[in-house]
Amino acid sequence: MTRNLILILGDQLNFDNPALEGFDASQDAILMVEVRHEATQVWSHKARIVLFLSAMRHFYEALIRLYSCGLHSSYLKLGEHDFVTLKAAWAHQIATLKPQRVIVCEPGEYRIQQDLIGLCKAMNTPLSLRDDTHFMCSKADFEHWATDGKKLQKKELRMEFFYRKMRQKYGVLMEGSEPVGGTWNYDIENRKSFNKAGPQNVPIAPQVNIDEVTQAVIDTVEQSFANHPGSLANFIWPVTRAEALIFLDDFIKNKLANFGAHQDAMWQSDNSSQSPYLWHSLLSTSLNLKLLNPREVIAAAVFAYQKHQSPLTKALPLASVEGFIRQILGWREFIRGVYWLDMPQMGESNHYDHTRSLPNWYWTGETHMNCMRQTVNDTMKLGYTHHIQRLMVTGMFGVLAEINPREVEAWYLAVYVDAVEWVELPNVAGMALYANGGRFTSKPYVASGAYINRMSNYCNQCKYKPELKMGENACPTTTLYWNFLITHYYTFSRNPRTALMAKNIDRLSGQDIAAVQTQAQYLLNNINAI
Repeated sequence: MTRNLILILGDQLNFDNPALEGFDASQDAILMVEVRHEATQVWSHKARIVLFLSAMRHFYEALIRLYSCGLHSSYLKLGEHDFVTLKAAWAHQIATLKPQRVIVCEPGEYRIQQDLIGLCKAMNTPLSLRDDTHFMCSKADFEHWATDGKKLQKKELRMEFFYRKMRQKYGVLMEGSEPVGGTWNYDIENRKSFNKAGPQNVPIAPQVNIDEVTQAVIDTVEQSFANHPGSLANFIWPVTRAEALIFLDDFIKNKLANFGAHQDAMWQSDNSSQSPYLWHSLLSTSLNLKLLNPREVIAAAVFAYQKHQSPLTKALPLASVEGFIRQILGWREFIRGVYWLDMPQMGESNHYDHTRSLPNWYWTGETHMNCMRQTVNDTMKLGYTHHIQRLMVTGMFGVLAEINPREVEAWYLAVYVDAVEWVELPNVAGMALYANGGRFTSKPYVASGAYINRMSNYCNQCKYKPELKMGENACPTTTLYWNFLITHYYTFSRNPRTALMAKNIDRLSGQDIAAVQTQAQYLLNNINAI
């Protein structure tokens, strides 16, 4: 009889996984499973499937070497078993091994956690859900912060205040009780666009080794998921801890200094040799698969900053370092806490009651809007775009076009290689779509085409004009933005953060308002032809 059956999920590829604490190869069994359902519950990008499966297979091979645990442990590959779902595979293994206990680190997805709890209860097998120590703020600690230790939750949660608490707790970029530089947040310095010349001397992303394991996965995905979206021609993602550390080192040495200033900027380049990743870290996949620990990533950035304070070296901009650390220590930890605090309600939220279907061109890029065409094409080519392309192009259009949040959320989970539900859902439902009604954002993130024009060169090569809200050449984003302001005028006018936006409606005549609404309705009814 097996003592413990230890389940390791596809985004738990760290050797300090708490589920492995106390593991004894002579008494315990490890189970890792590949199932088709995890790639098809949303229509997953081929690169996303390859990333997860290759990283899982590499990790299991390393576990076997480390623990000599092959005798009692199993890795079930696609095509080598008949289980459609993880739950079915777990049930079979529990029935076969009859373990005294099932052990797993907290899953990163509510659905999987509920499946585990329900299965073990039905099979009368004790389940040990161990705290995920990868994160720097536990679920319990976040809930305590969100409630001030009381029973009732705060109505609104703000990342900035959480971030300051985390900086103080871990002593990151601190001088005593005060932040280094005297300011907590340098975001205002990190919103610059490129000049007409565009980005210069962008470093090339590190190259990964497509070894036999990864190539076998690529072959499997091309055969078994041939109709899935996306290309594998540009697969660059780390699938081992060693490769992830190379990416971390490359970012610190070659990108961190310039990361901050232009982190929100977007650029369409005709130069095929120019990296489409700009100065972004490309570490999200490694962090979300837990090939990297957030503590070591933060420590590497802080060490580089301190090292470059010497008069003999070129200073590393504090705004870049702080901005990067805020994404890891602040936003990433905050989003994870909010996810678990607000599930399952978050996954059902639809503040504006939007019901329209996702346009077909979200999958094909076949639209006349150049910003959307470029962003979607990059997404399908790379399985990646940076946060502003997600938030202020594809995401913002989703809310302006009144698209059903469930369809937008499923799209994001499907097409991005770094998408795990605990991070994807709050960012899309809460940030991009305002579907949760401002639970942790003070206003909807909406703007006209002027924002996209300011932060990119997309509009230069577009048939639509960002400054026009009416007429044949009017930018659909601009028209729908003004329509959105008109529709939600009352709530916008009462919110200090959006009152100035609402005042713009006061300057329109009744005839102009009617014309905007008419054009917006035409666009919404013919959205696949935009």
